[in-house]
Amino acid sequence: MRLEELSPEVVAIIVDIEGTVSDAAFTRDVLIPYAEAHLGPWIERHAERPDVAETLEALAQAAGEPEVDVPRLIELAEFGLVERDSGPVAALCHLLWRDAYQAFELTGHVYDDAVATLQSWADDHRTLLTYSAAPAEAQRLLFAYSDAGDISGLFSGFFDRRVGAKKNADSYTAIAQALGENPAALLFISDTGSELDAAKQAGLQTCWIARDDDTREKAEASQAHPSVASFSEIELL
Repeated sequence: MRLEELSPEVVAIIVDIEGTVSDAAFTRDVLIPYAEAHLGPWIERHAERPDVAETLEALAQAAGEPEVDVPRLIELAEFGLVERDSGPVAALCHLLWRDAYQAFELTGHVYDDAVATLQSWADDHRTLLTYSAAPAEAQRLLFAYSDAGDISGLFSGFFDRRVGAKKNADSYTAIAQALGENPAALLFISDTGSELDAAKQAGLQTCWIARDDDTREKAEASQAHPSVASFSEIELL
């Protein structure tokens, strides 16, 4: 696919991560099972470490049990993990995953075609950024400890929910403003139609990565965005 109607030329590319650069199932099939197997023993070993202790205190406060001991905190954390808690339990999981990445017990999944194309764009002096629902630190860790090695240096910035919801056009306007660029000079690549719609509404160029049949059907039904099966099909002019 050639993006032939770019005006002005794309100077920066913003990529979604899950389903776009990394397998959408990575969190479900790798990170969550790792947390389920290791969170309790890890808390027991590191409960007094300042960053862990602070997060455990937040967990205790959120549970309304400020005087709990470590075994009870482990119970709360493990229950919260099952319930997909998005507060202190999520923060504990991110600390656990950071330790696991740094110990090389985990490596972040990235698609080969994404790595090769992103590298070529970086070599072409195009600015690369990410925009994901995952916290910026989690994004950095995935790329710093990826299957392809440390590719975090390819990216100039990591945007997350702090800039706004991914399905809100104002979020993409805010990103353009943060970069000091005309929205039309930015290309947003994602596997999710509602995110692409929001980016297009904000004036960004868009490209739909459709890696599986279901996503391909959605992209073809929408016809609102150029679609490709992989990064290798994208040729920027």
